[in-house]
Amino acid sequence: MQLTNIPVVVLVSSLLLLFLTAQLGDQLRKRVIPLKEEERDDFGVVLGATLTLLGLLIGFSFSMAVSRYDQRKNYEEAEANAIGTEFVRADLLPAAEASKVRDLLRKYTAQRVLFYETHDPERIAKMNSDTAELQNELWSAVLPAAAQPTPVVALAVSGMNDVLNSQGYTQAAWWNRIPIAAWALMFAIACCCNLLIGYGVRQTDRTLFLIVPIAVSIAFFLISDIDSPRGGTIRVIPQNLESLAQSIRAH
Repeated sequence: MQLTNIPVVVLVSSLLLLFLTAQLGDQLRKRVIPLKEEERDDFGVVLGATLTLLGLLIGFSFSMAVSRYDQRKNYEEAEANAIGTEFVRADLLPAAEASKVRDLLRKYTAQRVLFYETHDPERIAKMNSDTAELQNELWSAVLPAAAQPTPVVALAVSGMNDVLNSQGYTQAAWWNRIPIAAWALMFAIACCCNLLIGYGVRQTDRTLFLIVPIAVSIAFFLISDIDSPRGGTIRVIPQNLESLAQSIRAH
C-alpha cells in the first residue's frame, strides 16, 4: 500500500522529515560552511525563490487532488443515472428478461454502494468479484432479447452497455491519483526549503524550525486526504446510488 493512501502517515512523516532537515541546515551552518553576513542578501533571494516554487507545487497538487475528487463525484452521479435509466428501460424487454434484469439491477446497485463504503482489502476483493459476476449476468440477461433486435429493444441493450461502461469509468477515476513522482518532487523541494531555513538563521531556534514544517505537513495531509479515495476522511458519499437503491427497493 502506498503511504499516500494513509494521510496521517503523510502528516507525521513529513513533519519529522522537514523538522530534521531544518536541524541539519542549522548544523551545516555551525560546523561546516558558516554563512557570511555579506552573503545574506543573495541567500535570501535563493530562499525566497525556493519557497515560492514549493508554494506553486503545493497549489498545483491541491488543484489536481480536488479535480480528481470532483471527477469521482461526477462518475458516481453518472453511474446512478445509468442504472436508474436501465431499470426503467427494462420494461421494454420481454416479461421474463425484464423481471430478471430488475432483480439483478437491485443486487448490482447494492454492490456499487458497497464500492464506496468498503475499506477492508479482503472485502474489496470479494466485492469486485461479485460485481464482475453480476455484470456478466446482466449482460447475459439482455442477450436473448438482443437476438431479435428492434429499435425498442436496442434502447434496453444500449442502456445496459452504459451501466457496464459507467463502472469502468468510475474505477478508472479512482485509480487516477497524483503521481508518486510529483509527491517525491514536492518532498524534495520542501526538504531543500527547510535545509535553507535552518542554514540561514542567526541562532538555533527550534520553535522557528517548526513553523514551516507544520504548515507544509498540513498541506501535504490535506492533499493526500482528498486524493485518497478510501484512506482519507474526505470521501465521496454515494448519495445518488443510495437514493437509487431505496427507490428500486420501493418499486
